Amino acid sequence: MKDVHTANDVHTGDEGHPGTAGRYTVISADCHAGADLLDYRPYLEKRHHDAFDDWAATYVNPYEDLLADTADRNWNSARRLAELEADGIVAEVLFPNTIPPFFPAASLMAPIPTREEYERRWAGLRAHNRWLADFCAQAPGRRAGIAQILLNDVQDAVDEVRWARENGLHGGILLPGVPPGSGVPELYSRAYDPLWAVCAELGMPVNHHGGSASPPLGEEPAARAVFMVETTWFSHRALWHLVFGGAFNRHPDLQLVLTEQGSGWIPGVLEMLDYYHGRLVSAASRAATAESKFGAGLAASMGRGPSEVWQANCYVGASFMRPHEVPLRGRIGLEKIMWGSDYPHDEGTRPYSREALRAAFSGVPAGEVAAMVGGNAARLYGFDLAALAAVAARVGPTVAEVAQPLAEPPPDATSPAFAPGGRVRVW
Repeated sequence: MKDVHTANDVHTGDEGHPGTAGRYTVISADCHAGADLLDYRPYLEKRHHDAFDDWAATYVNPYEDLLADTADRNWNSARRLAELEADGIVAEVLFPNTIPPFFPAASLMAPIPTREEYERRWAGLRAHNRWLADFCAQAPGRRAGIAQILLNDVQDAVDEVRWARENGLHGGILLPGVPPGSGVPELYSRAYDPLWAVCAELGMPVNHHGGSASPPLGEEPAARAVFMVETTWFSHRALWHLVFGGAFNRHPDLQLVLTEQGSGWIPGVLEMLDYYHGRLVSAASRAATAESKFGAGLAASMGRGPSEVWQANCYVGASFMRPHEVPLRGRIGLEKIMWGSDYPHDEGTRPYSREALRAAFSGVPAGEVAAMVGGNAARLYGFDLAALAAVAARVGPTVAEVAQPLAEPPPDATSPAFAPGGRVRVW
């Protein structure tokens, strides 16, 4: 994979006019994959094999989609390629989905391990990373795998980042959620500076996925509703923790991606963060104000303000982007938005990704659409658009097709991309 490409790459037909013959190169910035449970065993160190056998013999998978006959979408390379191409998608960024060894739940949702759990949980994640490197190698140039880490031991995480880069996982790392009371330092802590430093040095994006930072909510009937209301907010916290913690000031090449958390919240939250930043920095120079103690040292440690940091260092994995979010692209930053299909999840756009693109992007200039559906992801994650051109010319949605408004969503579509309403977004 190459490291730099333009965000305005539209592959054209014989006429050379993208409005009639061009096809988009669609890269999904949010897909999920993982091995079948027992297939992780060869990737574990042998000293863990007996413990793995005992654990796997009693593990009961709670996820219906991982028990269905379609579960092999997570690890069947040929099936994935065929289904993604049928959906108009030529490349993908891979987050985890299945259960790694020794985990109580899917790794996106698992709590930070205790000291006693750490060794085996870390061995399980490293097994996933090694499986993922092999899986990506089955489709060269078409998969950007995201390596998983834990935050309990920063040096272990740093070493794994270097291993991941050397072994072709160009998607960067998955930053675990740090809910209140997790037992590890908050994300604004300088304890993580070695991790930010190696990610900046190697050009490894730090990806933070929605749903991964919520605290335990119990089993009451209301818990599911409260989770839906709060989960994206807890995931957003990584943004202001790293911004106010000064991580981007100390590591100006660090890149943060917030994925499957929506995008409509970003302009308002940036305004809010700018407000607090301005108040605190201003107050810090006037010791008589009530806010002065909160702003002390902030200007020096942070450097630029939140909106400037966003434009320089941050991206949004805008999974199944909805029509009301698209008009905000100028305020979010056109070059910051990366569309994703969320394959193979039920809430993903497959098999109606073309219709989802029409619903979101009809009426948007072709160059802007090209950036959001592929060019931006190619630039950040190192996909080679020229190498993907032949596949895009065969399966990519046409510019003319995406320009056609979608009158009615497919009747059996399950993605929020087609859900009515949702225009009011607090976060």
